[in-house]
Amino acid sequence: MPEMHFSVRWPDDTTSDCYSPSLVIKDYLEVGKSYSLTEFLERSRTALHIGSERVRDKYGYACSSALDQLGQIERKASRFEKQGDAQVIVEAFRP
Repeated sequence: MPEMHFSVRWPDDTTSDCYSPSLVIKDYLEVGKSYSLTEFLERSRTALHIGSERVRDKYGYACSSALDQLGQIERKASRFEKQGDAQVIVEAFRP
């Protein structure tokens, strides 16, 4: 199953390198696009859950790495919840 890494820039100008077990992430996020924090979280949750389920369909178990990545994204995002205009930018996809 092809995996994908993606980089995002957070509202405080830090970056995170993230992991998806599936190319499905490209259906939900676009390089160069800025997302509100809420929309980024919704899109990331959806894509990473789908990716995890694709692993389950193929191997018989969910992808713990996708769920760990989602947890990391949610923890980082929680730092910016009180910023009403917080934006997350998707900077790159890498195989």
